[in-house]
Amino acid sequence: MLEKKIAAHLERLKVVEASLAEVDFVQDAKRYKELAQEHAFLSDVKKAHDKKKAILAELSSNEELGRSDKDYAFQGILAEDNERLKKELAVVDKTLENLVIPPGPHDNDNTILELRAGTGGQEAGLFVGDCVRMYTLFANHMGWKTEGLSATESDLGGFKEYIMVLSGKGVHRYLQFEGGTHRVQRVPQTEAQGRIHTSTITVAILLETKDDAGIVINESDLRIETTRSSGAGGQHVNKTDSAVRITHIPSGVVVFCQEERSQHKNKEKGMRLLRIRLAEAERIRLKEETDSKRLAQVGGAERAEKIRTYNFPQNRLTDHRINLTKYNLDQIMNGDLEDICLALITHFQNMS
Repeated sequence: MLEKKIAAHLERLKVVEASLAEVDFVQDAKRYKELAQEHAFLSDVKKAHDKKKAILAELSSNEELGRSDKDYAFQGILAEDNERLKKELAVVDKTLENLVIPPGPHDNDNTILELRAGTGGQEAGLFVGDCVRMYTLFANHMGWKTEGLSATESDLGGFKEYIMVLSGKGVHRYLQFEGGTHRVQRVPQTEAQGRIHTSTITVAILLETKDDAGIVINESDLRIETTRSSGAGGQHVNKTDSAVRITHIPSGVVVFCQEERSQHKNKEKGMRLLRIRLAEAERIRLKEETDSKRLAQVGGAERAEKIRTYNFPQNRLTDHRINLTKYNLDQIMNGDLEDICLALITHFQNMS
């Protein structure tokens, strides 16, 4: 099945290359851009496929050498090389499985993560902070940019709420299935008797697309309030009323921003976040007109069932939607999320 899909993509690449040579960029810039984006995607498929062929050729060559040369030391060298090649082949196969999934219209759009503490008190807030770090490290690994939009700290150094925007190639493609309730099981820092504590946080995924520019917000519909920034204290807490709370009166949507020291910059970020939330609400409204399924996300629609459990004592992560269990939670918390994201992409593509 995979090879058939790859073959179809490689045939399509020839068609796209021919079309690119014919299309007039000046006359039809939109069509040219569409073809250029498709060409980039198909070229990635070809690059990965060529790499797979090269690895298979090396393995075949090693097999021939192994049959002709019985030197013990040389056999050991070949075995080591084959082990390396097989690991590379596994990585390339995963890459191809992801690449043959057709690109979505929003794959590269800026993606907003909203993380909020759920049940579990201070421990939930601490886990929000851990997940902010996890997603930030993952973004660094993928070459994406991150920007904080809003944060409300909790007493022990975590966050009651943290909102960030990530941008870069494939950012929404990889993060689109992170929305839902995440459960953590571990011994809290505040637990003196070593008992395992269960708490939850919620993650919502929102899009920031160019379409959001069509959202019209009238100043008369806004109530803008300024307050002093809150935090754990110290030199970084503002002494002026720079934090901004914006209420969109017709919809009741409220945003709060205190990330910047400037009231003006906080207002800019607040308006950006408000536009994103209003656009998301409109997307949900349109979706519900044709689809009875609600978006199972906090901040987008209904509160989701737990999608994932992070069990620290067993170094285990389980994604309940696809029955995926991994025993490298320490690495995952350091940003090693790519395998999980690829598995989710493949699963939900096969369901559609």
